Amino acid sequence: MNSTLGPNAPTLRQLELLLSLAGADGIASAGARIGMTASATSHALRALESTLGVMLIDRNAPQLELSHAGQQILPHVRDLFAALQLIQATASASEGLKSGVLKIGSFGLSSSLRLLPPLLRQFRQRYPGIDLRVFEKADADIEQDLIERRLEIGVVTLPRPQFDTLAIAHDELVAVVPADHALAAADTIEVRRLAQFPFILTHAGSQGLVARMFSRADVTLKVTHELSQMLSILDFVARGEGISVVAALALPAKYDGVVYRPLTPPTSRRVGLACLNEGRLSPAAAAFWKLAKSLARKRAA
Repeated sequence: MNSTLGPNAPTLRQLELLLSLAGADGIASAGARIGMTASATSHALRALESTLGVMLIDRNAPQLELSHAGQQILPHVRDLFAALQLIQATASASEGLKSGVLKIGSFGLSSSLRLLPPLLRQFRQRYPGIDLRVFEKADADIEQDLIERRLEIGVVTLPRPQFDTLAIAHDELVAVVPADHALAAADTIEVRRLAQFPFILTHAGSQGLVARMFSRADVTLKVTHELSQMLSILDFVARGEGISVVAALALPAKYDGVVYRPLTPPTSRRVGLACLNEGRLSPAAAAFWKLAKSLARKRAA
């Protein structure tokens, strides 16, 4: 049977490079993301452009940008890889979900330490043959990987109107203060009171939510430290370097020398699963989504 694509059809590797180019800051870095050397990347891009007969990147732009043709082609390439994933997943499903791979994105500690573990545990009990792989990344990177089909499901903060989503938890901001601090005696702490003390600002996943909370309250903080690692924040607070505000789900149940207190008025965020199209999930991803929905309903009951 003769191929309908002709002898000069683009290769999957070349099309994978086009996907990577859409979210990269340079041609070489796009290739590196998919394991290609700089010279192989350059050769693959030239070959793909020659095969398609169009320029795929705008070489006059100050930064890496797809050309108009590249932007028009990109959605079809994404659909192609989505279809290939479904072909592989459907083949695995014929074995009754006895094998396969499910790649899940996680936006940080709240997700990786508190929300995903019970889901992963129960899923593995039901489908031990499915290889679950979790990739911890920033929200924006998970979005891009979902769009590029590198991940099938992501745990992200909501809302995400461009995706199909499933809310699975509410995550509230709390004050983190030394155990012997004046604020530790309070049952709840007014947001405005936090401005009276040296403050340790988080650069972790809840940074944006924390900033919006203080902006709404018209509070100017005395920021003395800016930290991105939760253990660093907790250690600094325990040593009396200042107080902080972080998402409750990102915190361990207990940390020596530190106490957590609710804030008034409260500030929270919704956390959930996101995918490109719930109706086109692979069998393994659909089973994971169904399990998450069941557990969310039980928690809400």
